[in-house]
Amino acid sequence: MTSKATMAMADTSPPRPVMIALGASNLSRGLSWLIATARQRLGPADLLVAAGHGRSYGAHSRVAWRRLPSILHCGLWRGIDRHPLAAGQRPAFAIVTDIGNDLLYGFTVKQTAAWVRECLSRLAERGVSTAVTGLPLASVARAGPLRYRLLKTVFVPGCRLSLTELQSAAGQLDEAVRGIASEFSAEVIEQPGNWYGFDPIHVRRQHLRDLWGVATAAWGWSGTATPLRSPLAEWARIGAQAAEVRSLAGVMRFTSQPVICWKDGSTLNLY
Repeated sequence: MTSKATMAMADTSPPRPVMIALGASNLSRGLSWLIATARQRLGPADLLVAAGHGRSYGAHSRVAWRRLPSILHCGLWRGIDRHPLAAGQRPAFAIVTDIGNDLLYGFTVKQTAAWVRECLSRLAERGVSTAVTGLPLASVARAGPLRYRLLKTVFVPGCRLSLTELQSAAGQLDEAVRGIASEFSAEVIEQPGNWYGFDPIHVRRQHLRDLWGVATAAWGWSGTATPLRSPLAEWARIGAQAAEVRSLAGVMRFTSQPVICWKDGSTLNLY
């Protein structure tokens, strides 16, 4: 077969679906499972992810010596626009999760909601079917003062909110997020309290797969409701990849995307 004939056959193949994931630590911790589920349900797909521990929707964030740009200002949106979504050539799905970090960073409910709204607006403009997680209010409500003080010291030492103030702000933000989701016809994913343990903001590892199962159901994906378990080697491979732009110990580093190209044609892009 000539190279031209091969190219002609490639041109007739259906475009790969696109899966977009926006979030922070819970998304990073369960990313390999989400990717395994997406590839099993969709076949070859282009996966675009903005995640990372402590990730903010609207401000640069730092964990230890690593800094990441905000979700709104990272290269993900440019990456999405490299795919012909607007004209409807590709089915596209998104999950927007880990909403609430910005409250711990001192940003107001109004500001945080505005950032989430902008994300959903951009996704809606591109014709993406989106699911949004509600805040883990049941888990936050169970956190006592001593546990909250300990976790705040470990994860967000600069946070000045009292537990009562955080619980109030989380309730207000959850209400705002639900209104924004309704405005853009996005499905809201509930997060039961039993998904969380001692740590009120990080989903227990075994329940991350439940989260992805609910998300894929919201997107209307067919197939088994139980997400696949990602092999350890694949989990390690995905976890070792770097975002397109990040700062380590004050030095800017750039990584070309995609960071992984699988044999079935699927790609992983991190921003």
